[in-house]
Amino acid sequence: MKITRQALVVGALGLALGGTGVGVAFAVSGGSSPGATSASGYSWYRSMMGSLSGGSMMGGAGAGMMGTSGYRWMMGGTAAPGWMHGGSLPGYMMGTSTDPGKVMGKLFAGAPGPRVSPADAARLGNEVPARATVDSGANRVSAPGATVHLVVLASPQGGPDETFRTAGLVDPTITVQLGSRVSIELVNADADTAHGLVVSANGSRSSWMPMMTARPAFAGAALWFLGDSTSAGMHAGTLSFTASTQGTYQYLCPVPGHAQKGMIGTFVVSG
Repeated sequence: MKITRQALVVGALGLALGGTGVGVAFAVSGGSSPGATSASGYSWYRSMMGSLSGGSMMGGAGAGMMGTSGYRWMMGGTAAPGWMHGGSLPGYMMGTSTDPGKVMGKLFAGAPGPRVSPADAARLGNEVPARATVDSGANRVSAPGATVHLVVLASPQGGPDETFRTAGLVDPTITVQLGSRVSIELVNADADTAHGLVVSANGSRSSWMPMMTARPAFAGAALWFLGDSTSAGMHAGTLSFTASTQGTYQYLCPVPGHAQKGMIGTFVVSG
């Protein structure tokens, strides 16, 4: 794909996947709450997309691919912006001939946001959360308490490709208590591919494009994608939400094709 079409792929996926700001840097810079608009991240996004696409199809400040409603969704909001409700997106915007994560990761590599060194990422990926218990045989992490903090690495070295690692386990079942305030620090440990994480009630391994189906189960339970690492370190971002409804959910990477390849696990809210 030519660079202008790559930009459109990312524009569509970025809003659908939430390019989020975060990870890509938007969301995390400054610790913005889900649905808020980070001035620095939004400005960077508009500048980058405008330079690649010549400003076409960007829309005004409140509408279109570059609008604030779409940007807020990228940062973890649940309601898709109105411009996406008019039919299917063109095939060339979906990047079906390649892994869209390669395109997205490269374009968003320079986005603002927190960074983690490879050494710190490796340590954090094996760190057991406070008060948590790990059952390696059952591949389960149980994290009790009113507050839970987890670190999840996306596609780290030394493990299966296209998987998540937390507390030293690959794609484990994560169990928290009903009402817990949960924060998940996601680190994109993949040098050349974008990854994200969403906790969803209706996501599916069989879906090539989870962004169209995997709505966040809780407000704030989405960090749609993080760009490639740079000399400054690996992109990191944090999802923060309250586990307000008991049930069994999934956490998965919403980048097209990644859940199918293994970036998916079970998230349980226990009574």
